[in-house]
Amino acid sequence: MGNDSSYLGDFVVEPVRLERPTMQRADEFLQAVRNSRGLHRRWVSPPNDRRKFAQYVSGLRKDSRKGFFVVTDSGDIAGVINVSEIVRGSFRSAYLGYYAFRPFAGQGLLRQGLRAVISHCFGELGLHRLEANIQPENARSIALVATLGFRLEGLSPRYLKVCGRWRDHERWALLSENWRHRKSPDNGLRRTAARRNES
Repeated sequence: MGNDSSYLGDFVVEPVRLERPTMQRADEFLQAVRNSRGLHRRWVSPPNDRRKFAQYVSGLRKDSRKGFFVVTDSGDIAGVINVSEIVRGSFRSAYLGYYAFRPFAGQGLLRQGLRAVISHCFGELGLHRLEANIQPENARSIALVATLGFRLEGLSPRYLKVCGRWRDHERWALLSENWRHRKSPDNGLRRTAARRNES
């Protein structure tokens, strides 16, 4: 593991850790993609052969892109998180993308990985805004970002071409100051106490 703060290769958020994608994981990644075709369907088109995966890994060398595998404590790839189109200067914004793999979808692993990546973006990377573009019919993905504090900003018709079709996307965004508020110790204690009172 390196000492580069942007690496996060040994960054552990129980029960997952984050790793930088490399070609050493190509076979495992591609098998996970094949196993998850039904899960991804119309929502996302991950690299599905070695050439495309190599292009993906190579693209992560750019300063404007970051990618992470969400890895279980047993070493399996549970999902992928991408931070793309990173813009510095007065904008300090980026796009956030993610997807889970079977059989790990719905277990909260991707959410834990997203929490770590978001903290990294607003901390070490110094970003101010993250935007996730989600198809309106993707209720699970919308629920996921909503629990992380993202807010709906609007609808972009025929925004992205996914699986061969131009599809509408909702724009969900999160600002660094809102994330810091959610992450503050007092606020976290209030949320924990509220959950206990409800139970």
